[in-house]
Amino acid sequence: MSHHRHNRYRSTTTTRRQRKQNTMLFLILASAALVIFFLVRTSEPDRIASQPDSAIPAPTAFREPAPEQVIQIQRETICQAVQPGDTITAILGHYFSPSEILVIARESQNVFPLCNLCAGHPYRIEIENENFVSFYYDINREDQLIIHQEQGEFSIERQPIPYTVEVEAIGGVINSSLFSTVARLGESSELAAELMNIFAWDIDFIRDIRQGDYFTALVEKRYRDGNLAGYGNLLAAEFNNNNQSFFAFHFDNGVSDSGYFNEDGKSLRKAFLKAPLSYTRISSGYTKRRFHPVLNRWKPHLAIDYAAPTGTPIKAVADGTITQKSYDKNNGNKIRLRHPNNYETTYIHMCKFARGMKKGKRVHQGDVIGYVGMTGLATGPHLDFRVFHNGKAINPLKIKSTPSKPVSTANRDTFLALTKQLQQQLTEAKLQLARHPESDQENHAESNGAATL
Repeated sequence: MSHHRHNRYRSTTTTRRQRKQNTMLFLILASAALVIFFLVRTSEPDRIASQPDSAIPAPTAFREPAPEQVIQIQRETICQAVQPGDTITAILGHYFSPSEILVIARESQNVFPLCNLCAGHPYRIEIENENFVSFYYDINREDQLIIHQEQGEFSIERQPIPYTVEVEAIGGVINSSLFSTVARLGESSELAAELMNIFAWDIDFIRDIRQGDYFTALVEKRYRDGNLAGYGNLLAAEFNNNNQSFFAFHFDNGVSDSGYFNEDGKSLRKAFLKAPLSYTRISSGYTKRRFHPVLNRWKPHLAIDYAAPTGTPIKAVADGTITQKSYDKNNGNKIRLRHPNNYETTYIHMCKFARGMKKGKRVHQGDVIGYVGMTGLATGPHLDFRVFHNGKAINPLKIKSTPSKPVSTANRDTFLALTKQLQQQLTEAKLQLARHPESDQENHAESNGAATL
């Protein structure tokens, strides 16, 4: 009995001791938690105060909206030229599906048919963030085609090419040929060809040119994006040949009569050109008796033979109609033209005909009808040129050609006022150019803009 009491007393004592220990442990842990809590609360204001205002989140109602993301626009311009065989699909197929290309072609048909793209003509494509924006294609020297896309819609138009035009005076003394003189001045052969075209009715640039002849010209130079892009109009020119001056002034005399006139208002254009091609020399003249180099016998040569490199363009000397386009073993490739007032001309030994030449076709003075060659009985590349009047052969070098219409009475006062101003500019330019030797003209023009009027 006593033993049982003793065990119960010991168990009760042990239980009380454990409760006391647990209570002490709880109080210790609670005290530690309170200490940590107050330490954290005490340091929090300092941490918040040490942060910049921007780091403290504002109440939702007062927060400013986040700025929109800035999208960088990347632009790219691709400048190339149409390659042989290129189509609009080959050029723009990277940006459009075949069905979209078809839509573009249809909408462009009445502005400029895209099937008429020409090899060598420049174009450029503008891209924004790898998306097509615009396509520019030079149709010719004057106009360009513009295809623009905005919000999925296309606008297609034909507009003049934007040029910056400056008028410059160019001149020089001829030592051997007009082309070599123009090249020596640092200018393009295009300028020499234009001068020859303007004075072609009065000066035979094959037979008439003399050493010491000179020219002065007021020329429009076209600049595009800061680069020289060729010549515009040749406004006025003086060409002194064998101590005789010939003048040319560009004037708009009406819808179809724009062209070049002399100081008296007479048109420089005449019924017949002096010669049918450039870059030439006369290798055989008009004669009733010539020893044929191939047939080895004497026979009449009722023609003028112009020796020139193979491929030199041959021009119609007058407006006319093609009455014959043929090939035979003697004449090779031959074209015959019928002109007003019962004149006819023939062009023989051509290496090939110009595109589109056929019997019955109308051609205009200066149109290219073929190219110099040596087909048929020929010992070298040349043009055999013949002229007939009323069916009888005549010497091409002795044709007396009548001029076209002069400046109209209604426009005469305007023309005289213009030519007076242009003649004064030509005189001043000639004096200015004379002060700068030809060898220095190119450098002088580049450094000082000399002869710019």
